[in-house]
Amino acid sequence: MHDHGKDVKNIRAAFFLNLSFTFIELVGGVLTNSIAILSDAVHDFGDSLSLGLAWYFQKLAKKGKNKAYSYGYKRFSLVGAIVNSIVLVVGSVFILTEAVPRLVTPEATHTEGMFLLAVLGVLVNGAAVLRLHRGRSINERVVSLHLLEDVLGWVAILVGSVVMYFFDLPIIDPIMSVAIACFVLFNVFRNIRQTLRIILQGTPEDVDLERISDKLQQLPAIADVHDLHAWSMDGEYNVLTLHVTLREAQPMPALAALKASIRSILAEEHVQHATIEFETADETCQCHC
Repeated sequence: MHDHGKDVKNIRAAFFLNLSFTFIELVGGVLTNSIAILSDAVHDFGDSLSLGLAWYFQKLAKKGKNKAYSYGYKRFSLVGAIVNSIVLVVGSVFILTEAVPRLVTPEATHTEGMFLLAVLGVLVNGAAVLRLHRGRSINERVVSLHLLEDVLGWVAILVGSVVMYFFDLPIIDPIMSVAIACFVLFNVFRNIRQTLRIILQGTPEDVDLERISDKLQQLPAIADVHDLHAWSMDGEYNVLTLHVTLREAQPMPALAALKASIRSILAEEHVQHATIEFETADETCQCHC
């Protein structure tokens, strides 16, 4: 049986591991005069914030619904996404203002220190990935992929430090810094776009309303499907409402069986929560959405 508290423990462990290393990066970046390491420190700080919020909201989501939040606390994770995005944008812009001038006048870095920090970065972030990659929750898997990106970033710094050790190419450091900052900003704006789509109750990308309508109308008892609306609570938990016009009036046991068939189809189409309203062919629908 799956331990439903293990996901919280895994994310908590990854959070403290990542946060501790972020402070090491900040000190190491200053001592080695590496803007690339400072860039990754900002990135890792954003990751630590993401992990902390994921840890908090993973616990909060287990509270379920109440009078104040009838759908539960799932959408609170969007607050975390917005806060994290703001922090990463501010940090990345700051790093770019520091890195771009170094493209014109590169400064010498302590390559041996960069190399040691890069090795440590691969080990620490790799340990966090290993801690989370066996997780079953979507939250764990998403955070694991995020940390895997960090491992790849440290591999790039590792390679860059080796190249600078053997060749006098200090410009590699600001180039890596700009690349890391641009990569972070690209992902931030992609996440902001997805977050706004959820907040504005856009149709989830993995829910095809036309296909759902076609599948439902293949059921013998259904004449038509309309007022079909879908949105997501948090990007993972999708909600759908629909009106179903019956070919003829059905007794309650038959309607219960029909609802079960409809919910089975919706589950295949990534819908976790559905509200179904039945109508007869001669009934006037009062909804004009």
